[in-house]
Amino acid sequence: MRTDQILTRLERVFARLDREPERPAHLQTPRMSRHRVVLLGSTLAFYIAIVVAVLTTSWLVRLDWQVMFFRPYEQWPQLHAFLDYLVVLGQRGPTAVMVAAWLGWRSWRQHTLRPLITLGVALLLLNITVGAVKLGLGRLGPHYATEIGSAELFAGGDIFPSGHTANAVVTWGILAYLASTVVTRRVLSVVSAVVSLSVGATTVYLGTHWVSDVLLGWSAGLLVLLALPWCEPLISAIEARVFGLREQLRRRMEAGQVPAPLTGVLVPLLSAGGKWQFQGPVAPAEPAEQPAPASGHAPAPRPAAHIPSRPHLIRSERTPLTPTGSRRPAHGERAAARAAARPVAGG
Repeated sequence: MRTDQILTRLERVFARLDREPERPAHLQTPRMSRHRVVLLGSTLAFYIAIVVAVLTTSWLVRLDWQVMFFRPYEQWPQLHAFLDYLVVLGQRGPTAVMVAAWLGWRSWRQHTLRPLITLGVALLLLNITVGAVKLGLGRLGPHYATEIGSAELFAGGDIFPSGHTANAVVTWGILAYLASTVVTRRVLSVVSAVVSLSVGATTVYLGTHWVSDVLLGWSAGLLVLLALPWCEPLISAIEARVFGLREQLRRRMEAGQVPAPLTGVLVPLLSAGGKWQFQGPVAPAEPAEQPAPASGHAPAPRPAAHIPSRPHLIRSERTPLTPTGSRRPAHGERAAARAAARPVAGG
């Protein structure tokens, strides 16, 4: 793709985002309601219970070993090829790209950066919370277990909780969180729940995670989604900051503080939509004329610049003028002069 085509597409995107963020009347920002607080507290209690059950090597750890010895991938080998593709819906890279593309289109249509910023904040919270627990507990997976019946904690692993499961909950659940209508939010909630449950069960089938890993991954992802309304002020502040930086860049360009090559690239983008037109750097104002003195007398005229005259030379010092061309007469004239100078001989 050529550079001018890329700039043309970016101009269309900035043309939609050029005006101030406008949120449709039916698009309401989720708030931390009492119902959501109850769900958050219940999910947090379930999260803590799973961690305690694994730390104490309770019945949940025995269930993990029983499922591992059952080896589902050997019981139903015909599902292996399909589930290898299904588990990709929980990988952070591919799912983040797909969801970011959809939310980018939403941002373009709704003239706001909130969907993309919300996705970024949610993934950041997920990486911090899940990553900290993974590294802190250091649990080994079923394929690397060393002692039967052990919880395999603090052994340098990183599979508790399941990152695939938690990522599926957050990545697909963010679509329901940002839905425009109640009906759409309910439908997308069901779809995201089915996808996240399928991804978690697939990891158990493939033998890459314990059952307790998946349970904790579901609760970890749900905690991030339920806590997002508390992050709404931060999301709004980031959005306002981005648009503020754009206005600062425009003012710097008008003041001539941006290099010319960079200005040539940014002007088509920042002036898209017709709201801001780049007029070029502002030239410095001419110095104003000095006002006349209060006494009423006209100001004295400026003295004319003195041009020194050339010194007078006497005739002997002057350079003689040399005629152009040769002083020697032509050949025909010389022959005629010689003939005229000869004496005439008598008969």
